[in-house]
Amino acid sequence: MTGFLFELSFFLAAPVWLLMIFAPAWGPTARIAGSPLTVVPVLFVYLALAIPVFPELWTAVSSPDLGSFRELTALPDGAGAVWAQVIAWDLLIGQWMYREGRRLEIPALLMGPLLVLTILLSPFGLLVFLGLRAVRARRAGPRPPAGGPVRRQARR
Repeated sequence: MTGFLFELSFFLAAPVWLLMIFAPAWGPTARIAGSPLTVVPVLFVYLALAIPVFPELWTAVSSPDLGSFRELTALPDGAGAVWAQVIAWDLLIGQWMYREGRRLEIPALLMGPLLVLTILLSPFGLLVFLGLRAVRARRAGPRPPAGGPVRRQARR
């Protein structure tokens, strides 16, 4: 069962990733990527894996040290729970990157590979995106208020 849940966590997130990478301009993609609820199914998988190893999980997070974390991940459910958590948080990071990329009008041909990098190695993908975002934001001018429409300033 643990192996099935381990694989299921990625397959639950994959449709959102596929939409952001291969159909970024499609209307429903923006609505789906704008919702934090996309991670809820993955979090249910996390709970199914984490509850059986909760004492070990609690030890690893309440008094973090390498040994207790190693003991947690040596358990199949512990490793699966950590994996499901990584999948959920990576998806949230990817969704934020997708929305920011659209706001800053970063071309889909650049964002697609960057999102793939984020799926595989999220810290690298996020760092590259943050650099790209800083460059694009500087060129785009002042940032609109949170939740407000994107407005272009006229160039003089």
